[in-house]
Amino acid sequence: MRLSRRSEIDPFIVMDVMDAAARAEAEGRHIIHMEVGQPGTPAPKKARQALADAMEKSALGYTLALGIPALRERIASLYRSRYGVDLSPDRVIVTAGSSGAFLLAFTALFESGDRVALGAPGYPSYRQILRALSLVPADIETRAEDRFQPVPDLLPDDIRGLIVASPANPTGTMLDRPALTALVDAAAERDAHFISDEIYHGLEYERPAVTALEVSDDAYVINSFSKYFSMTGWRVGWMVVPETHVRTIERLAQNMFICAPHASQVAALAAMDCDDELERNVAIYRANRDLMIEGLAACGFDRIAPPDGAFYVYADVARFADDSREFAREILGKAGVAVTPGVDFDKARGARTIRFSYARSTQDIEEGLARLNRFMEARHAGA
Repeated sequence: MRLSRRSEIDPFIVMDVMDAAARAEAEGRHIIHMEVGQPGTPAPKKARQALADAMEKSALGYTLALGIPALRERIASLYRSRYGVDLSPDRVIVTAGSSGAFLLAFTALFESGDRVALGAPGYPSYRQILRALSLVPADIETRAEDRFQPVPDLLPDDIRGLIVASPANPTGTMLDRPALTALVDAAAERDAHFISDEIYHGLEYERPAVTALEVSDDAYVINSFSKYFSMTGWRVGWMVVPETHVRTIERLAQNMFICAPHASQVAALAAMDCDDELERNVAIYRANRDLMIEGLAACGFDRIAPPDGAFYVYADVARFADDSREFAREILGKAGVAVTPGVDFDKARGARTIRFSYARSTQDIEEGLARLNRFMEARHAGA
C-alpha cells in the first residue's frame, strides 16, 4: 500500500524530545522539562468545576460546528475589553485547538501549489501542515536586527499568503502596531492573505500585544486556550474570519471536525472568567523569564533576542556546537534537562540554536539552570 507524497512531512522534533525525556523518566531519572511550550499549571479551577457540573447534567454531545454560542459571544467580548475592537460573535469560530484552525484556514484560503510565506525561525507545524495540504511554505530568513520577525522588504512577491506570530514561537518577540500594519499592507500589495497567530496573547511582559483586528478586518486571526488559559490537552481554540468567509469555514468544519470537543468548550467558557488565577500564572512566567535570561547568560547562552512574551528563550549556541540535535541529546543525557534543538524552527540555521522554555514552575527553572551551569562548566573543563 502506497503512501501519498503529501504525507512525507518532517516530524515535530519537540515531540521526539518529549518522548526521549519520558523514556529517561521511565528509567528512574528526574528530568527538568525546558523543551515543551506547555504551562506547568492546570486549567483554572472554575473551569474544571464547570466541566464537573456539566458532566452531571448533560450528555455533552455534538455542538454547533461553529461552537457554543455563549463561548463565541464571550470571545467576542474579549476583543472589546482587551483591544477595544468591536467584534461580532458571528465571526468567531471555535476550533479543535489552534491546529484545527490552521487546517481550516489553509484549506479555505489556498489552492494546491500556492506559496505561503512564514518567518524562520518559526513554529514548525505551519510548514508541515502546508505541505500536507499540497501547499508550498516559503521561509523568510528573519534577522537578529529585526528581532527575528518578518519585515516587508524580505517578503517574496509571488506569495498567496503570509503567516505571522506575535508573540512568536520560538523567540517570544512581538510586533508593535506600526510593524504589524506594515506587514498587513505588504501582504495586501501582493494580493496575499494575512494570517495572524495570536495564541500567546495574554503572555506579555513589557507591553500589550496587538491583534491584527486592530489593523484590518481582512485577516484571519487564530488563538487558543492552550497557553494563557493553561489548557493544552483540552484541544480548544478559536479563529476570527471576515464575515463573508464564515459559511465556508462552517462547511469545512462540519465535515472535517463536526465540532470542537463539547467538554472543552464548557471549560473554556468558564476559564474566561478566571482573570485573577490566570494573571498569577503570568506573574510566574515573568519571574521565570528574568531567571532564565540571567541564568542562561551565566551558562554562556547570552546571544538571544530578549523575549517580550510567550515563555521561550531562543539562543545561539554556535560557540558550543554545530549540531543542535546532538547538543540537545547531550544536555538531556548528562544534565537531565530537556531542551528543543533549533532545527525544529529553522531548517537553514537551526543547527546552531536551542529553544529553552520557562513555562514550568519557578522551582523547576531554578533547578534546570543549576544543572545547565554544572553541565557547561564540566564541558568547558573537559574541552
